[in-house]
Amino acid sequence: MRFKTAVALVLLGLLTLLAGIGQKTVWAPSETFTASAPADAAEAPLTVIDQNLRTAQGGPVTIKIEGDGNFLLAVGRPDDVDAWVGPTARNTITGVSEDNKSLQVEHTDGDATAPNPSGSDLWVSTENSSGELEYSWTPPADGEWSLLLASDGTKPAPSSISMTFPNDTSTPWAIPLMSLGGLLILAGIALMVMSARKRDGEGTGQGSLFARRARAKAEAKSSARLGMVSGGMVTAAVTALVVAGTGVAANAATTPAPAPTTGSATPEAAQTAAPVLLDAQFRRILEQVSSATDAGDAAKDAAKLAERVAGTELEVRTQNYKIRSQVGTYEARMPVRSTKLLTTVVTSDRTWPRSVLAVTQGEGNVVPQLLTLVQPSPRENYKLTETTPLQPGTTFPAIGRDGTDTLAANDKSGLLYSGEEALAGLADRLSNAESSFKDKLVEGTSSPYIADTLSYQAEVVKSGENGNFSFTHKVVPESTVVFRTADGGALVLGRINFAFDGTPKASGDKLTIGDDAAALAGGKETTTGMVLNFAESMAVYVPPAGSTDPIKLVAATRGLVGASFK
Repeated sequence: MRFKTAVALVLLGLLTLLAGIGQKTVWAPSETFTASAPADAAEAPLTVIDQNLRTAQGGPVTIKIEGDGNFLLAVGRPDDVDAWVGPTARNTITGVSEDNKSLQVEHTDGDATAPNPSGSDLWVSTENSSGELEYSWTPPADGEWSLLLASDGTKPAPSSISMTFPNDTSTPWAIPLMSLGGLLILAGIALMVMSARKRDGEGTGQGSLFARRARAKAEAKSSARLGMVSGGMVTAAVTALVVAGTGVAANAATTPAPAPTTGSATPEAAQTAAPVLLDAQFRRILEQVSSATDAGDAAKDAAKLAERVAGTELEVRTQNYKIRSQVGTYEARMPVRSTKLLTTVVTSDRTWPRSVLAVTQGEGNVVPQLLTLVQPSPRENYKLTETTPLQPGTTFPAIGRDGTDTLAANDKSGLLYSGEEALAGLADRLSNAESSFKDKLVEGTSSPYIADTLSYQAEVVKSGENGNFSFTHKVVPESTVVFRTADGGALVLGRINFAFDGTPKASGDKLTIGDDAAALAGGKETTTGMVLNFAESMAVYVPPAGSTDPIKLVAATRGLVGASFK
């Protein structure tokens, strides 16, 4: 009976051992699985691939897309992708079915078409393809990233999409089964050995009745101990198996799953901390801005600026071209360079309009130049709105390059003055030699922009025998941009309109204007009066609250934008 039990244990052990080995070999799960978008999904001009799919299985994801003609796959922050998609109808790939065979697609109704997403400044990178694309989804930087798939915004986006994910190849029962099989085999072998010894003892056993009884009692005790040992080994093995299985289940149950999110839902803290542009984006945008301004400057054609220049800079350069077409000696605007990028200032405020700064000093830049670029809305690109040379000898304030806050013009939190107060003080300082900001706002001794302006205005008034002259400097409120600096202060940028008004003192008196103004006014002399208008691009540093330091002029320039007779 013992021999049969031993054989049974060995056979059971072999089967259990083979079952464990099979889980590691023959029955081992595939290292990857592929899920495909349903063939009957509704058509839409745009398809969004949710950011959670990239990390859903904890490993690299490969996307295969097939479509007719050309299409684009763009990488962007989830909130940027959603903002660009806006009211347009779209399909959103949100997850994978329970059987890992199908991608889950949600359709959202909306506008039937969208602009072509190609060339948008929101995309960190794009993949353009025709017919077929295989894309390995890797993040360009820390944080969340979504994908946008489209043809040209008018045709349906490609619908043949499959995604290959890393599979869960764990086999939690393999090791316990192999361990249990080994223990069962050992127990069976032990029983076989004990059984063989007993048979040997019975075949040669001699002696008195007393001796035979003693030997029988001893063998009974030995068999009982062996039974206890074998039973204990099996019990221990089974217990280990149960505990191992329970442990695996417990680990699976306590592993935190990714937080479910939909649409543009992302951790708010992560989104507010993310700069609106990565370095690669910024450099690409700056190169396009530089190319556009170079083309416009070379041809003296403002139409070539329209794609990448707006606001004050477009107005100033347009008038500069007009003047230079008639006055060959008139000085051109300083060129805009993307080379020798000294520093960038990027906001982490993810609402629109968005403003960023670059300080460059390439060929033709006598001093470093501060460039202000603004993106009005998600579907518009950044445009250069102001170019402001730094004042000689001035130190540009330290601002974190990994993103900084922008403040409303009237926000004084943590500042000695709000942005609008600082620019209003500068405007008053330029208009009035005895301004209340005389000692509250200073400039470097080697860059006397304020002093020169006041001196020029005083000289014109003093020497104007035939005319009465007045000067005003007024802030353009909508142009004000405020960036928080590393020390808790702020860099404030904006436009001030400088008006030079002249009226003859007596009937018949004539006022004469320069050739530059005459090119805009249509003549050089007037007996009725004249007005010259300049756009002043300015930047000042405002100390943090509690400081005793004054406001400091950082950058300044002006450009003639208008001249007319009364």
